[in-house]
Amino acid sequence: MQGGLFEESRGFQPLAARMRPRTLDEYAGQQHLVGPGKPLRRAVEDGQLHSMILWGPPGVGKTTFAKLLADTADITFESLSAVLSGVKDIRDAVERARNRKQVEGRDTLLFVDEVHRFNKSQQDAFLPHIEDGTVIFVGATTENPSFELNSALLSRTRVYVLKHLQPDELIGLLRRALESEHGLNGQLRVPEPLLEMIAAAADGDARRALNILEVSSDLAEEVDGIAELTEDMLEQVMQSSLRRFDKGGDVFYDQISALHKSVRGSDPDASLYWMCRMLDGGCDPIYVARRLVRIASEDIGNADPRALRLTLDAWDTQERLGSPEGELALAQAVTYLALAPKSNAVYNAYNRCVADIRQQPDYEVPVHLRNAPTSLLKSMGHGKEYRYAHDEPDAFAAGEAYLPEAISKVRYYQPVPRGLEIKLREKRDWLDARNAAASEQRYPSDTPDSGKASS
Repeated sequence: MQGGLFEESRGFQPLAARMRPRTLDEYAGQQHLVGPGKPLRRAVEDGQLHSMILWGPPGVGKTTFAKLLADTADITFESLSAVLSGVKDIRDAVERARNRKQVEGRDTLLFVDEVHRFNKSQQDAFLPHIEDGTVIFVGATTENPSFELNSALLSRTRVYVLKHLQPDELIGLLRRALESEHGLNGQLRVPEPLLEMIAAAADGDARRALNILEVSSDLAEEVDGIAELTEDMLEQVMQSSLRRFDKGGDVFYDQISALHKSVRGSDPDASLYWMCRMLDGGCDPIYVARRLVRIASEDIGNADPRALRLTLDAWDTQERLGSPEGELALAQAVTYLALAPKSNAVYNAYNRCVADIRQQPDYEVPVHLRNAPTSLLKSMGHGKEYRYAHDEPDAFAAGEAYLPEAISKVRYYQPVPRGLEIKLREKRDWLDARNAAASEQRYPSDTPDSGKASS
């Protein structure tokens, strides 16, 4: 549209800022917290506002939510950013709140954005002022508070989870923006299917939805005296992916978890879906390749050793060819992994072995296994009774011991009855039987059970 719908207002505030709700009733989403009769809403309306942590993804309105709480409770709103503030800023804000309470008898809601970025000492600086009621503390975070915030701070606050907005909630917000005097004031017409497209592209993020609408308005052209948005115009705005992949945040780890568990659960469609979701959202394909290699060893192992080779080949293809050929190789690998026989025998064996090594003494290498490069070491018996397996029948020195004597009967690796590990299990049973027979010959006993190998 010539001149742009926001030419006059853009120098002041973007649409997302102008459409901030002014009451809890105007707030889009989070009805599980602020819907009529909900506990948090009742607490605010009854003047019983308490310190809290607002945990949710970007764009759901955590800052707006905190401002509305302060306005509804009729207390002063003061904010800090953990990115820009230090301990001195915290002290100054607390001092202003203390003076305000003593002089005016007025409470202060101290909002701390991205509170997870404060270190332990900075988080601790709030504790006494929360306890004595100097401030009502409201921290906002996109990260899991259990991992990123001190237990002392968590014990003095309540955690509320803010959720992505649903498509119908985003569409309602867009409609209000189109009609509101603070928004477009009826100057732009957007067909319903295009509102649905914007809501889908925004992926639960109110700010993103309003930004798409605002940018799209520049392309709108007047039809019969009113600007109208078309599908072609909207697609120009959404040429690049608008989906969110929260690298390093909870969305990131949730999608990785979904991918890994889908492969482990032998569902090729879900495995492919979660991998494509990650790639579509901007995840580095090399990171996906690394995860697939891990899955090949952890969940498939020797049940199908080809899985590891295939994932390494997919990684190599991604590095050599890039997109889109590389992603197709990753898709080939992830579907193969999903349908491959599953075994965590190697994974379990490794973990048990590492745990034993950390907990047990450092057992010496048995003398017959030691290296003997000098005459002195040979005179000490190093390697003296070692049996060279290739000189033995079937290239197997039956009865030979390779573990320290104290743990000679340990069996870390227990093949599962699936895939190639069926054969490996049969081979292990055969080897154990040969060892038991050799042991019986070497150390005959009258007791019938004395020669059996321990499992």
